[in-house]
Amino acid sequence: MSGAVLALLAAPFLGLVFLTDWGAFHLSGSDAAAIATSLLYGLASLAIIAVLGTPLAFWLATARSRLRNGAQFFLLLPLLTPPLALGILLAAFFGPVGPAGALLDRFGMIISNNPAAFLIAGFYAAMPTFVVAARSAFAEIPPELAESARTLGVRGSQIFRYILLPLAADGIGAALALAWVRGVGELGIVLIFAYFPQGMPIRLWVNLQDSGLDATFPLLWVFLAVALPLPLWLLRRRAQ
Repeated sequence: MSGAVLALLAAPFLGLVFLTDWGAFHLSGSDAAAIATSLLYGLASLAIIAVLGTPLAFWLATARSRLRNGAQFFLLLPLLTPPLALGILLAAFFGPVGPAGALLDRFGMIISNNPAAFLIAGFYAAMPTFVVAARSAFAEIPPELAESARTLGVRGSQIFRYILLPLAADGIGAALALAWVRGVGELGIVLIFAYFPQGMPIRLWVNLQDSGLDATFPLLWVFLAVALPLPLWLLRRRAQ
């Protein structure tokens, strides 16, 4: 039974090998631009997520205040909201007619269908996933280690930087990998809020609409090659 389930899961990926017309395999200029967009802004968004999300994950894993429960609620909101609905919410809030958008417009800033919107879409798509996974990595560290360091006079910032962060490094790496897949593969949010510049998910959607299923395969191969190897390697390393 387990073998049948695994075969069923693998079948679409194996099928892609035979369905692809290798003789006509090529990427258009628009496909190449979409790859560059996803890589550039996806990595930028991931860097922001790592810097802002790691301290939050640590606090959620170690705090004992009631405030933590409220923080976890607001963390789960974007994680559980359907992507299309979240895209509408972002467009309504950050768009030109939204409260944040109208305020930013006074300073000549527009957040809608531009690089800024793309970064925000990636942030909302992937930040909750990263924080939830990274929080688990910090929670696995025995609290006695930090307590022992404090009794020796080590400052809190040093404990975090030199003890807890290295111990949680593998888990944080896996969290970043999951966030990368979540962010680079997001379609629902960007379809509404950040259609331009077109990343790979939007370009796949356009190719499908304009030329049919077969036209998506070349870019789909690149999309899978960009999205999957790093998280698969990191998750396998963490499981060892």
